Amino acid sequence: MLFDLGGTLVEECDFNFLAELARRLYLDVHPDQLAHHYVELEREFDQKPPPADRERHLAEFWGAVLEGAAGKKLDPGTGENFRRLLHEEEHPIHLYSDVRRCLARVRTAGRSLAVVSNSSSEAAVRRILDRGGILGYFDRVFSSGTEGVAKPDPEIFRRALRRLRVPPEEAVHVGNLAVTDARAARSAGLHALWLNRYGTGLGLDPPEITSLLEVPLWVRRYERGTA
Repeated sequence: MLFDLGGTLVEECDFNFLAELARRLYLDVHPDQLAHHYVELEREFDQKPPPADRERHLAEFWGAVLEGAAGKKLDPGTGENFRRLLHEEEHPIHLYSDVRRCLARVRTAGRSLAVVSNSSSEAAVRRILDRGGILGYFDRVFSSGTEGVAKPDPEIFRRALRRLRVPPEEAVHVGNLAVTDARAARSAGLHALWLNRYGTGLGLDPPEITSLLEVPLWVRRYERGTA
């Protein structure tokens, strides 16, 4: 079992915290507006071709989110300044309410667990998992910053499976982005589930779930060949 990190296990955004960071750039934005535009633009950016420069991609993303939340055109450097602030500040760590139950059930069933994350480094991911109290569930951690390759490139999944010594057809990846996580994992030969917490659970391409508590059921379906 492979899991994405932000947006899957850990809430990526404490929007009150983000609104406070925006105020340091003299932007008065409401947390609800930030949340709305974050969700909308996350889906939009997920559909775009993979970025050659991830940091620039993040700066463009945050610039667009802040512009939407502020309701006005902002200086072109705003997104980059916000990205830097975000990198420098220690984020609050909030696990989703279904995380511990899902991990416990999957682990009890005898599965190997790993994290595959687009992030600055393996050490940074381990620190987040440790602060969230769930590092002990995972056998391995894979970070794009350490590996030098990022999702949606299927190579990061292939590397993870080689080191775990698991064939792709016996692995499942769960992530909150339809393209960057689910379809990328499928292109590497894995089974994949798209965790869309704001969805209906009716999507089939890729298979859509709305809670991590659905993961053990899907694993059993894959094992029986009934998915």
